[in-house]
Amino acid sequence: MQLAELLKDWPCSVTGGSIRTTITGVEDYAQAIKPGDIFIVRKGKKTSGSRFVKEALARGAVAVVSEESISMPITDQSIPFVWVPNTSLFLSYASAKLSAFPAEALTVIAITGTNGKTTVSHFVSQLLRALHKNVAVIGTVGFFINEQKQQTVYEQLTTLQAKELHPILKQCVRNGVTHVVLEASSMGLQQNRLDHCDIDCGVFLNLSEDHLEDHGGLEAYKRAKKRLADLSKKLVLNGDDNFCRSVGIYDKKKSCSFGFDNHNDLHIQIVSESLGKTVICLQTSSSEHIMEIPFVGKYHVQNAVAALMTLWRLGFSIEEIAEHMWLLKLPEGRLEKIDNPFGIDVYVDYAHTAEALQAVLQTLDRSKNLYLVFSCGGNRDKAKRFAMGAVASKYANVIFLTTDNPRDEDPILINESIIAGFTEQQYYEIYLDRKVAIHQALAKAEKGDIVLVAGKGHEQTQQIKNQKFPFSDQQCIRDYFLNLMSKDGVE
Repeated sequence: MQLAELLKDWPCSVTGGSIRTTITGVEDYAQAIKPGDIFIVRKGKKTSGSRFVKEALARGAVAVVSEESISMPITDQSIPFVWVPNTSLFLSYASAKLSAFPAEALTVIAITGTNGKTTVSHFVSQLLRALHKNVAVIGTVGFFINEQKQQTVYEQLTTLQAKELHPILKQCVRNGVTHVVLEASSMGLQQNRLDHCDIDCGVFLNLSEDHLEDHGGLEAYKRAKKRLADLSKKLVLNGDDNFCRSVGIYDKKKSCSFGFDNHNDLHIQIVSESLGKTVICLQTSSSEHIMEIPFVGKYHVQNAVAALMTLWRLGFSIEEIAEHMWLLKLPEGRLEKIDNPFGIDVYVDYAHTAEALQAVLQTLDRSKNLYLVFSCGGNRDKAKRFAMGAVASKYANVIFLTTDNPRDEDPILINESIIAGFTEQQYYEIYLDRKVAIHQALAKAEKGDIVLVAGKGHEQTQQIKNQKFPFSDQQCIRDYFLNLMSKDGVE
């Protein structure tokens, strides 16, 4: 594509070079530039912009785009310099256009919420697959086509950057995918990563205090989330959540709500709960539907119904969706049970907010002894630590505090903030080595007890200072049981 074709629908000014220059890609990271790429100088780089421009040109950039024309000099006048009012938006637009706007050929569902994005995205995928659709899921635990994980070289982000997202969407079109389910993070929305992705249905699950330091406060966090409403043709809202309900006030024509309160368009009632399953009744203004889902707990019911309502909004009938609800499976790292021959119920879960941790703990059998291993991440969301301590103290018999990506913070101080939320009588132990903490919890548990290892879920690394070390909660648990079996002679 020629530079002129890329720029013709975008406000800009060009100096130097030729607008007939052929463009093969777009990149905002100088070290990743390939010959033929445009280099987009993102606003807010900490070091000199001219330094990045020189490196990009040396690597083969054929044009430079910036919103800071004065501070981005180019001595080589054969290179086009393009000024645009917003480089973040232009990166989104250019990425989509160079891939021929692939989202327009797909049915795209984008899901946002402090908690539950990954679970609901996979539930939506599973239901669509049961209805014989080819489906891709792009989110926290990776890129999947028809539930098979695909290999990628991209940085693991909840919402991919636009320069990565649109080529993947193009790949989906080529592979015969009809529906794509995206996780829409607040940072991804704020940074315009989805602005030129044609979204058919936006799903709002909940909002609680998380990532506030990244956004500069709760109101900025809400504004970032609300951007999904502007980008989506239809909306599905958790009507029991105050924030989600507020989104619907401004978009009543394209909004539809679900929840346990009877004011919702899809009213949920729990008929019965038994071991491993829940029977629910869903009521609309004109119909009633009874169905079974293979989970217990209000949180899992809400997530399952969010997926059902999303398909309903896309034109499927509740009757045909309901037939497949009992097949739903939680994704990797979401209340993932680790089998063992010792009769201990061991789970790994990604819960890293007070709301998510409470939802998981409420799901587990409270008649059993519960051993909880967790901590909080460093350098972010300090306000949630007390609340997580209070939740943990309410439900767990014994708490094993440890580390969870402490980054540059002292893990002792992180855990002290959590302990401040404990009730006075709470028994706890501290092991800053996460492996030791997990093994200690497993060693104390007996047959019939529950061990929940929370906070990291699917993650395969542990970040300490600026280094990431390989670490998997699941593998740590399996290693403990393998070692125990070899000592006991268990096969």
